[in-house]
Amino acid sequence: MDEATMTDRTVVRQLRGIPANDGAGVRLTRIIGSPELPDLDPFLLLDEFRSDQPGDYIAGFPDHPHRGFETVTYLLAGRMRHRDNKGHAGLLSPGSVQWMTAGRGIVHSEMPEQEDGLLWGFQLWINLPASAKMTAPRYQEIGPSEIPELTLCPGVRARLVAGALTGARAPIEAAATEPLYLDLHLEAGARATIPVPAKHAAFAYVYDGVAEIAGSEIGRSTLAVLGTGDGVRLGSKKEGARLLLIAGKPLHEPIARYGPFVMNSEAELHQAFGDYQAGRL
Repeated sequence: MDEATMTDRTVVRQLRGIPANDGAGVRLTRIIGSPELPDLDPFLLLDEFRSDQPGDYIAGFPDHPHRGFETVTYLLAGRMRHRDNKGHAGLLSPGSVQWMTAGRGIVHSEMPEQEDGLLWGFQLWINLPASAKMTAPRYQEIGPSEIPELTLCPGVRARLVAGALTGARAPIEAAATEPLYLDLHLEAGARATIPVPAKHAAFAYVYDGVAEIAGSEIGRSTLAVLGTGDGVRLGSKKEGARLLLIAGKPLHEPIARYGPFVMNSEAELHQAFGDYQAGRL
């Protein structure tokens, strides 16, 4: 798509995450899934975990269940070991991504495989439509070398975690919400307009430096909710910027949510808890 014909998305809201604990006491920042922004259809949660203090992360995320949505873990630094009750196992290394479709149910653990050093990454929860909530669980793990790295224009690089861009396509398969997931690196003074599907909900999260998004200056650890349109104008100043740009097709369905289960009704939630307690996940 020609930049001249794009309709620019604007920044309709900015917010910072809040400190939170999850798993067995892992300290993190919750950006989506907080009281200020409970969800952004189809996105249910976005956490950033970043610490070089082992006490903040070493206890990890022991066995716990999920049903009704997908979890996406993208690691920038450190190592995490995955195991689940469907026989999947894997090791996340820097630059890799894990895409787990919980579907009708899965019990898994995510444990740091390091005793010190920096652990840094993100977990995103993406809702599934009612028609797919009880699908078979699925696990996809993509190593750093398998993720396409694109030079979009001078000074602007992208890692294509999910979706398609400029003729390239990510190896992740996630048809339910047709997500676009980009890790963008902007050098000082660089500018670009990134195409985004017009009907998708979209946000940008700046995790390093300062970015200009649709003319608004967005600093580190700040999320920008984007309005409608089919392009996002980005830029950076002297320090450069690193950010996630994520978009997905809204489901426009009721959300019944409690802990590790996300369904469409309270009755389905009760069934999920009952199935877990009976060992049927």
